[in-house]
Amino acid sequence: MKSLTVEDAITSRKSVRAFTKENVSKETITKLFNISARAPSGTNTQPWKAYVVEGGALADLCAKVCAAYDSIATNPELEKEYQAGYDYYPSKWFSPYIDRRRENGWSLYGLLGITKGDKDKMHAQHRKNFEAFGAPVCIFFTIDKDLGRGSMLDYGMFLQSLMVAARGEGLDTCPQAAWNHYSKIILPFIGAKENEMLVCGMALGYANKTDIVNTFHTPRVAAEEFITWLS
Repeated sequence: MKSLTVEDAITSRKSVRAFTKENVSKETITKLFNISARAPSGTNTQPWKAYVVEGGALADLCAKVCAAYDSIATNPELEKEYQAGYDYYPSKWFSPYIDRRRENGWSLYGLLGITKGDKDKMHAQHRKNFEAFGAPVCIFFTIDKDLGRGSMLDYGMFLQSLMVAARGEGLDTCPQAAWNHYSKIILPFIGAKENEMLVCGMALGYANKTDIVNTFHTPRVAAEEFITWLS
């Protein structure tokens, strides 16, 4: 495989939502973590902790979370039982963020032929999160609850490093905050301690290049729109 430049690895990274069943070796995953562990963190605290779930364990966990997700569709009151450890999104959306969110969601759904009001298809598509989009590996990341907000910034740099390193190895990823609502199922399953909070999950593997969902590319705002120059 031809090595990617850093620029190519960054710009070719995207959230892949359909994977092949091709396995990823333990050696490769360990290499990715050793690379990404060079990410910066305040006073070198290195706040990340990862649980790599694959094989039968991944199938079991996916089944448990899918069952919980399906139960909410039948009884919406059950949603109260599944809460994330932190607020990933704002409690009240506002522009321009809500506009970008809507564009992203409806562009993806439009590609898949899902229209407004088609709750069954929306449910089925979102459910694929909890199947790790068919990836052979899903990684769950935790952080000590007592660390400060800055450690979450450190964590973001670590996760980006991991995803870019994965591209350098010809792999793809999908970072998933969707798992966070089911931390009461996930954390005991992976053996996390009481002081750990789920940060996110991440599907890892080889993209299924024949699946139409992987033709979806999210737009980005041009640099000129968010830079302020001072001199």
